[in-house]
Amino acid sequence: MTTKTEEETTGEAVEQFAGRCLGVMNNAAAALLASIGHQTGLFDTMAVLPTSSSARIASAAGLNERYVREWLNGMTVTGFVEYSPETRTYSLPAAHAALLTTAAGPDNIAQVLQFVAMMGEVEQKIVERFRTGGGLSYSDYPRFHQTMAEESAATFDAALLGAVLPLVPDLPARLATGIDVADVGCGSGHAINLMADAYPTSTFTGYDFSEEAIAHGRSEAARMGLANATFVLQDVADLHAPDSFDLVTAFDAIHDQAHPATVLANIGQALRRGGQFLMVDFKASSNVEENIGLPWAGFLYAMSTFHCMSVSLGLDGDGLGTAWGEQVARRMLTEAGLRDIETKSIESDPFNNYFVATKK
Repeated sequence: MTTKTEEETTGEAVEQFAGRCLGVMNNAAAALLASIGHQTGLFDTMAVLPTSSSARIASAAGLNERYVREWLNGMTVTGFVEYSPETRTYSLPAAHAALLTTAAGPDNIAQVLQFVAMMGEVEQKIVERFRTGGGLSYSDYPRFHQTMAEESAATFDAALLGAVLPLVPDLPARLATGIDVADVGCGSGHAINLMADAYPTSTFTGYDFSEEAIAHGRSEAARMGLANATFVLQDVADLHAPDSFDLVTAFDAIHDQAHPATVLANIGQALRRGGQFLMVDFKASSNVEENIGLPWAGFLYAMSTFHCMSVSLGLDGDGLGTAWGEQVARRMLTEAGLRDIETKSIESDPFNNYFVATKK
């Protein structure tokens, strides 16, 4: 029989978990509202306005007042916005603006919260894949490349040249002298173009199998007048460029690949002797029990289920997953023929590991 103490303990545990579930529900709602605040420019608008009415905020943002008022009320009760009932006015505290506006750069949490809304857009398709297996295609995510390009650009603009590249010993000096660089899974190509602009004596090649992404990279390179940046429409699982590059980079791209081990092997072959590989990927352990206390672990597994693992499986791939983790990453780098593997980090990016490896 269950004792009274056990019943009380069980009841307390249920009550605590109920509170946890209510918190999840409210936080999910806040994430969606914050995504709207970013996309409509409401956070940026409020950051430069004094305490204002919903009508004034809507007018300044060029938006419908009734929708803005309901959004403001939702952001008020979830703690993003402050409200004065005496004057019926709203304000965005400076401390909140520091994490919610485009001026925040890579610290803009509202920008990242767009991915929560994107996951919801494909929920029913993912539910079906639970029953049938397989995965989705990149075409199922019409906003993914735009959103990812926006997030990556903020990070690259803030840290690529000054903090990320110096993680590789002597790399800035070698780039200034002139070396050959490739970026696999280059996406919109902003990293390639930033490096090409900063180091005109080096050559830079971006590879991606998305026509949209490659077109964006080429367009930006043309606007910047870059003669040393080239973009190639290429599935890097089929890349064959032996001994072609002194440096290869991959920014949050390997875990998405259909066959990541093949891609890493191709990178190893593409490097010249002594060449280096700089890989950026999410900071996590390969062991789920070690991720329980990681603040962004739930987001990683959700993104994996809704996107990263799914697009890999949709290409009949391995479905490596977003949270493949440091241990598996280091093993796969070794199997690709890379040595002297170091795991590094930068202060402005707590979410990612920066792996530096060398081809002997």
